[in-house]
Order: sequence, then structure tokens, then C-alpha cells
Amino acid sequence: MTALDETYTLSNGVEIPKLGLGTWFIDDDKAAEAVRAAAGIGYRNIDTAQAYGNEHGVGDGIRTSGVARDELFVSTKLAAEIKDYDQAIAAIDGSLTTLGLDHVDLMLIHSPQPWDDFRGGDYVQGNREAWRALEDAYRAGKIRAIGVSNFQQHDLENILEGARVVPHVNQLLVHAGNTPSDLLAYCQSKRILVEAYSPIAHGAILKNAEVQAMAQKYGVSVPQLCIRYTLQLGTVSLPKTANPEHMRSNAEVDFEISDADMNILRDLRGVDYGEHSAFPVYSGK
Repeated sequence: MTALDETYTLSNGVEIPKLGLGTWFIDDDKAAEAVRAAAGIGYRNIDTAQAYGNEHGVGDGIRTSGVARDELFVSTKLAAEIKDYDQAIAAIDGSLTTLGLDHVDLMLIHSPQPWDDFRGGDYVQGNREAWRALEDAYRAGKIRAIGVSNFQQHDLENILEGARVVPHVNQLLVHAGNTPSDLLAYCQSKRILVEAYSPIAHGAILKNAEVQAMAQKYGVSVPQLCIRYTLQLGTVSLPKTANPEHMRSNAEVDFEISDADMNILRDLRGVDYGEHSAFPVYSGK
């Protein structure tokens, strides 16, 4: 049994593999090949989004992977700009068409604000409308679980106020150097599973001397240490790569980080994302 075989159970009883493949920055024409490679290695959790522009390729990879559809857990995300019920319904159906699938296993609202106003204005009503669309698609059997991404506690509280379905998932930026412990605890208290995207800090953590030394101590690579860290936090880990060798090594995380070292990693602060600081999720605005 490896990390690829382990699952969490969502609050509605749906099982989700603990380790998945993130596909951000994988071009549409390369996505099918990446998905097929991942499936061949044993990945069963594939994460995409409307904003990634690669749903077509991801869907093609899923259909040609040689793995039965019901063995794969496929996630996508409603574009952050959609804050309207009718537009959301159309976009949900659009994702299914683009992916070429009759259902997805998880769909998330990508962000509580449009990207050009990240952590900005008031989208309370728009998020409720987008959520109602996800709830209706969930009840119609188009989606097996629904959730959100980049939602802070107050964003979640707004959804919960009128929700018929409590979000099953909140996908967040979580890595050594950026561990939102209070938000993780809040999600846990509501039985909302957290998925960690960019568990390797979009590569920014690779240069951290303290993390390098700790990885050496365990006889693993920095990415392996970082992925293991997010798994031990109780989150789904979604490292992104199109490289089959990296996919293999990212899954070789069957070791245990001590409580003391988990605390050191949890307390790390201030990762320099370099050129990627231009993206709102890394700059925080």
C-alpha cells in the first residue's frame, strides 16, 4: 500500500485519493499525455480547472488512460469570474462537454473573488448563486462532491448561511512556509476536507536550507518531504508536474515525519515565490 492507494472519505461518503496530480500550467496539448502517464504510474486523482485551459486535454487523457472511469477521481473548478446562477449552470455543463465526461467527481468555485479583484470587493451574493448552481448539479448527479477553493473562514460562513449542502472540500495554498492552521482547524470542525495545492510552494521551497537539511535527515528529496508534510496535516496533496519521473518520486512518500519536525515545518514563514509572486494566490492580493 502506497500513498497512491490511500483515500480520505468526504462528509457525503465519497472516497477521494490522498495524493493527486495537479495540472496547472500544463498546456492543453500536453495534458492528455501527462494524465495517461500519471494513470499508468497509479495516480487516480486528477485536478484541473476551467481557468487552466486544459480540460479538453485532461478529459482526453482520462478517456484514453486504460483506467476505468469509476476508478478515477476527476476534479475541475468553476471560473472565479462566474458569480451568477445561470452562467454557473452553463459553465458546469460546459466543463462536462469540454472534458467529454458525463460527470465529474468534484467541482469547486475557484475563488471567492474574480482574479483581477482577489481578496477585494463584495461577492457575497454571487458566491451564493454560484454555490446554488453547484448544489443543483450535485443533486442532478452531474457532480459527486462540491466545494470551494481559496475560501477564507468568512467566505465559507457566507456560503454556509444559506447552503443546502455544506462544502465537501476547500482547496487552499498549503505548504511548509504557508500553513493556515486556524483555517485548517475551522474546515476540520465543519467536516470540510482541505486539499493542498502547490505543496512544493511552486518550487520556491527547494532553496530553503532548513528544509533541505531536514529532507537529507530523512533520506528523501525536498519535494517528497513537502508532500509528506501536507499529507500528515490531513490534507489531499496535489503536486503539479507533467514529468513522469517527478510523478513517480512524488508518490514515494511512505515515511513518517516526527511531531517535532512537523512543528518546525508548520512554523516556517516567508517563502519567496520569485516570478510567481505575480499570481494573486502567491501575493495574497
